[in-house]
Amino acid sequence: MGATVPGEASAEGAPARSFLTTISSALAPVTGVVRSLEIDTRMLGMIGALIVIWVSFNIVSGGTFLTARNLWNLSVQSASIAIMATGMVLVIVSRNIDLSVGSMLGFLGYTMAMFQAVWIPQSLGLGFEQPFTWVLTLVIGIALGAAIGGLQGFIVAYGGVPSFIVTLGGLLVWRGLIFRYAQGQTIAPLDTTFQMLGGGTVGTRVGALGEWPSWTLGVVMCVAIVYVMISSRRRRRRYAFPVRAIWAELLVGAVTCGAVLGIVLVANSYPLPVNVAIQYAEEHGIAIPPGGLFIPTGVAFPVVIMLIVTLVVTFLATRRRFGRYVYAIGGNPDAAALAGINVRRTIMLTFALMGSLAAVSAAVQTARLNAAVTNLGVQNELDVISAAVIGGTSFSGGIGTVPGAILGAVVMQSLRSGMVLLLVDSPTQDIVVGIVLVAAVGLDAVVRRRVN
Repeated sequence: MGATVPGEASAEGAPARSFLTTISSALAPVTGVVRSLEIDTRMLGMIGALIVIWVSFNIVSGGTFLTARNLWNLSVQSASIAIMATGMVLVIVSRNIDLSVGSMLGFLGYTMAMFQAVWIPQSLGLGFEQPFTWVLTLVIGIALGAAIGGLQGFIVAYGGVPSFIVTLGGLLVWRGLIFRYAQGQTIAPLDTTFQMLGGGTVGTRVGALGEWPSWTLGVVMCVAIVYVMISSRRRRRRYAFPVRAIWAELLVGAVTCGAVLGIVLVANSYPLPVNVAIQYAEEHGIAIPPGGLFIPTGVAFPVVIMLIVTLVVTFLATRRRFGRYVYAIGGNPDAAALAGINVRRTIMLTFALMGSLAAVSAAVQTARLNAAVTNLGVQNELDVISAAVIGGTSFSGGIGTVPGAILGAVVMQSLRSGMVLLLVDSPTQDIVVGIVLVAAVGLDAVVRRRVN
């Protein structure tokens, strides 16, 4: 049938190799810049994907997606999933999984609603709107969430039951217990101060910082970013580790601070609803100009809570022994045990942390709804796991970052928000999210094979 001459095969492949060589040469400067900046290429890729998603939805929706109103709502909607995704990162890094977070959220949200709407005012006879109600509600909710998560973690770590089975059972148990409270009735209304945690409005009270507190938060975050970069650079030099070039350090700091201030600018570009602004003006004796009153809403409280949670979990993951132990266990559990790490205790604490974060997220969601309903948190476990995995967390363990999970949550919510604007039905949304999740895991598997 005609033998292939080596020279001919080489000649046929020459154009392809020449094309690849040309592409590599063209991308060489970009690759060099990325290496100089020491930026995680996976994180950079996710940022690029997010930009593509935003621009695409904005074009298709006729410019509706990238409005201040939609982006503000997107930030609030992403906060709840992002809060739980920070804990899910550590659970998956430790080579476990938690399928019960959605049911835990619903159970804890229902418990906190019952506490402030039924037990305190009726069972204890203290009445509604007590100044301590929202504080006690949060404390009890977070403590109960940590206890539930710790119980599941105890069964996994000390009982030897796979986390998939334990948390699958938790998914059924905690969802079923909701109906044991009040036969599944909606619990409302909630404490006024508690409602502010959801970013909503009650009269003239708004669940957001407002204009100048938001700018103050942005400036404080920029100062903190600069401080962390300087201290990290000094620490690396102290131990003779390589450091980035000055120009690269300045560029990363400028871009990061610019992004923070840009987020604040968008939040302040979203005004209070007209009726709320009018009530506010009447209460404070402000004259309403002919063109209408523009009062910036500012950064929403759920976003502030998400930022606090992100800082705390990142600190635990990168600066405390607990975080190093979790990553060591995920990398090699046997080696971690031989190194003297209490593997069982660490895994139990990881699930306890996940439970407490589910409680925080439950507070945000119930506060935003001003009610506890039986379907609260349904399918949230899928969104949380998807956010962590899309953010770069590997099911093989040992790999994952909290900022990546936050970005993954924003990507997930951006997809859902964009499809809602385009009037895409719920089943189709689930199909798209499922495809994205499988693609993300598949990409992770391909990358790991190439690295190994």
